[in-house]
Amino acid sequence: MAFSFFSLVTGLYVLHSSIALLLLNKEVPITRGMLYPRESETREVHSLDGIWNFVRSDPDNPTQGIRDKWFEKDLSKSQPTIPMPVPASYNDITTDNLRDHVGTVWYDRRFFVPRSWRTDQRVWLRFGSVHYEAYVWVNGKRVVKHEMGHLPFEAEVTDVLMYGSENRITVMCDNALIQTSVPQGKITEVPNDNGMTIVQSYTFDFFNYAGIHRSVHLYTTPKTLIEEVKVTTNLKNQNADGEVSYSVSVKGSVVNEADNDLHIQANLYDKEGLLVANATSDGKLEGELQVAEVKPWWPYLMHPDPGYLYQLEIKLLAANEELLDVYRLKVGLRTLSWDQTQFLINGKSVYFRGFGRHEDSDIRGKGLDNALMVRDFNLLKWIGANAYRTSHYPYSEESMQFADEHGIMIIDECPSVDTENFSQELLGKHKSSLEQLIHRDRNHPSVVMWSIANEPRTGSLTADSYFSLVANFTRSLDKTRPITAAIATPYTKDQAGRHLDIISFNRYNAWYTNTGRLDMVTQNVIDEAVAWNKAYQKPVIMSEYGADTLEGLHIQPAYVWSEEFQMEVFSRHFKAFDELRKKGWFIGEFVWNFADFKTAQSYTRVGGNKKGVFTRARQPKAVAHLLRKRYFALGRDLDQCNIPEDIFIYIAEWKS
Repeated sequence: MAFSFFSLVTGLYVLHSSIALLLLNKEVPITRGMLYPRESETREVHSLDGIWNFVRSDPDNPTQGIRDKWFEKDLSKSQPTIPMPVPASYNDITTDNLRDHVGTVWYDRRFFVPRSWRTDQRVWLRFGSVHYEAYVWVNGKRVVKHEMGHLPFEAEVTDVLMYGSENRITVMCDNALIQTSVPQGKITEVPNDNGMTIVQSYTFDFFNYAGIHRSVHLYTTPKTLIEEVKVTTNLKNQNADGEVSYSVSVKGSVVNEADNDLHIQANLYDKEGLLVANATSDGKLEGELQVAEVKPWWPYLMHPDPGYLYQLEIKLLAANEELLDVYRLKVGLRTLSWDQTQFLINGKSVYFRGFGRHEDSDIRGKGLDNALMVRDFNLLKWIGANAYRTSHYPYSEESMQFADEHGIMIIDECPSVDTENFSQELLGKHKSSLEQLIHRDRNHPSVVMWSIANEPRTGSLTADSYFSLVANFTRSLDKTRPITAAIATPYTKDQAGRHLDIISFNRYNAWYTNTGRLDMVTQNVIDEAVAWNKAYQKPVIMSEYGADTLEGLHIQPAYVWSEEFQMEVFSRHFKAFDELRKKGWFIGEFVWNFADFKTAQSYTRVGGNKKGVFTRARQPKAVAHLLRKRYFALGRDLDQCNIPEDIFIYIAEWKS
């Protein structure tokens, strides 16, 4: 059994020179199944969330649990355990040094499976995400291994469960990042007061939270089940009519071979539950639904009824019309298009106004928190944003569903951040991360763009061929959405932009560049955006700008870290953006960041990154009110939305 940690502690790293490497376009595994767990007439869903037992491995002996077979009995029989919530990052739960633990940790819990599940059906175990690498055993038998944090995985466990009895699930999680993981990191052994210790380092500017981050479910399906549903939509006749194309894949077969002529009954319902379209497929299990007087999916503030969703009901039927399986999902009807100067939704030009974000909060780290998610979407709508980027990894499936419902557009980003030392192995994992992401999120109307990397080192010669392969692979999976990447390399050295559909660039004028110089912001932003457009003749987005701000720090005149300085930095960028919008190819502005977030310990970070418009507790800084005025003013001018009554506070009645 090969474990990533062996390669770490033995120091088997591949170092790459500046000479371009020959990269081959090899196949990557294709994900199957993974539909979000939903109950129906034919499916049951049982949550395994709650308090699990937890053990940290000795960092100097990370594979002890494998050798000693901790998975064959309760963890408490092998090591002292502590309670650990699932879902949650484990780092900030305790009061000791678990926060900076490097290597493997173990979880287990017991659960019952009802006797009724023993009937003629399948049982599946599904994880929303485990960061970074996971090994899962049920009743001592390994059922699945998965590498790639922030993405789901599952396994059929029908034959390893004990029905009408108690079962045990055991998970080993390895948080180690190396040069061939996505994202990358390095492991080193350094001396400390007690000898030597293992240290994880990485260049990305957010904390490497780890653990079982999202929900764990057991769910049932029939023996013959709907395994895949792929949906595409189109609008026609000036958006008066719509079309939903569906393609279904089935796993298993009916018992009676003579009755093996499977087909699909597809029904589409509006918000009121009225049937608006239906169709029966042939044996190809695909078809089209024609929707008259369609209600398109529109982004927030671009329409009085944004985020309109229909419900698509897929029924799998045998030749004798026996109902075999039912799956339902929400569908938004909309079209996307783009050219050298603009991005359009439903034929209307879009100007993005939004944020880079993080799944990050106090105590739970990157663990799924429904209360926090709802709060964040309330704040996004309060401030007038219409989009965000899932910086710098896929967000929870629940948040994607929420974005669908609220009309918030998403630039969906894979976990490739600060990518460097390009290699064949890294390329394979990078492509795999995109395959899993697109497979998971392809049916979401809120997803309008794929981001294939954040701040990759695109100045190297190898970056050209590397990102050519990554971009072409992404297009092979989905041609309906444009591709971007958030680039920090200067345009004069960049080797990746030519492979993108839309150019996104990150730059921190008056912060990392010309610190404190507010007089060196506006023209620099204009000049760089113009240069990117001139170099590639593509639409341009500023995907990150901002300044760290300690809430409550006020200094006049403006000084770095003060709330006044953050407001000034934003205002100088606003002026640049308005000049750029006149040129026709500048299509969006994204603040870094939505809220303050945790980073690795650093003398440049006071408790983490403080560039948030909101605090980590989701309360507004002064700049949030300034940005709210900006975003709603843009909404009024570009999309004719209404301005909230409370956006301007009464001061005085002015008389001429």
